[in-house]
Amino acid sequence: MAGLYFEQFELNQIFSHPIRRTVTEADNVFFTALTHNPAALHLDEEYCREHTEFGQRLVNSAFTLGLVVGISVGETTLGTTVGNLGWDEVRFPRPVFHGDTIHVESEVVSLRDSRSRPDNGIVVFEHRGFNQRNELVAVCKRSALMLRTPAQ
Repeated sequence: MAGLYFEQFELNQIFSHPIRRTVTEADNVFFTALTHNPAALHLDEEYCREHTEFGQRLVNSAFTLGLVVGISVGETTLGTTVGNLGWDEVRFPRPVFHGDTIHVESEVVSLRDSRSRPDNGIVVFEHRGFNQRNELVAVCKRSALMLRTPAQ
């Protein structure tokens, strides 16, 4: 199991995730279509050239959020999480475009015992996604309900 148990996390611990991912046009178009988002901002290159400050399509921010969190899973919660409790303070300070390569770091910003589930603890991560120029493109806090280390 690659993920860590609740007791293995430390406050302010930072993970620099080794996986990087270049976002493709197909990623954006498929995701946008699958989620029934008809926004021209994601689908219509001509519209974006003529009517937006960016001059090109933007990658769907819900895809960006999913990618940033997904990249974090291998070193943090793979096989050791019960589930996500929520995402807070989701921000996209810069747009993501087709061809951008995203890398992620995660920081443990809070740890606490679960009051209702004694076999679990709650870890709050701050996930930060950066493009190939190291510009912050996404940030969110994710609350995860984590397994405790199994009794031997």
